[in-house]
Amino acid sequence: MSLKVDQTATAFTFKGGMLPLTVMELNSPDPERVSAQLAGKLSQSPAFFQHTPVVLSVEKLDDTSLALERLCAVCRSHKLLPVAVRGGSEGIKQSAWALGLGWFPPQESRESRTLASVTPPPAQSPVMEEAGSGGRIFRGTVRSGQQISAAEGDLVVVGAVNAGAEVLAAGSVHVYGPLRGRALAGIHGDRECGIFCHELHAELLSVAGNYKRLEDIDPSLLNTTVQVRLRDDQLSIEALV
Repeated sequence: MSLKVDQTATAFTFKGGMLPLTVMELNSPDPERVSAQLAGKLSQSPAFFQHTPVVLSVEKLDDTSLALERLCAVCRSHKLLPVAVRGGSEGIKQSAWALGLGWFPPQESRESRTLASVTPPPAQSPVMEEAGSGGRIFRGTVRSGQQISAAEGDLVVVGAVNAGAEVLAAGSVHVYGPLRGRALAGIHGDRECGIFCHELHAELLSVAGNYKRLEDIDPSLLNTTVQVRLRDDQLSIEALV
């Protein structure tokens, strides 16, 4: 029995959208140095290295010393998936396309016209404080590309965690503000800790290595105050009233 396919039905639809992507800003073209640093990151937050798509920013590098194919291989060996390159010369663009990657223009060229007339408000320096039992308190905004951690105890963030930022703790993570980046609690395996935030829109949530991405979260819980705990080996996200 053969299935009949409706030949008039649309095979696909193009849609614009903003997907959470991590930008890996390269300061060195040396694949060995990149690999060593990734190995250290993997030991701190293994849940993040689970086929995470990344954009390789090469804007700070000299094109002549850039081995793009080797850098991509290093990323894949640590379970990161390069999906595109940002910046670089015409040659880098062609190399990215040859490797099956996308290419984005440099950040400055995309933002300079829109930001040139904007006068930013005076920046307030973030403050890190030590707390009891090895915990830490961070007052300020955790910005994209920044990582704040508490190797022992809980981490409390009094402020926002932007998309592309990461907060992690041996104990629980508390975010008194919007959580748009990644939050990892129990990074040493503590299953009793959790994540608590005032406004959930996280790219990734992880407790003791069990994780959920943004697309796995019930939409009704987004932008609400929640707690994230382990229940029967499953990550549970519940609203806090």
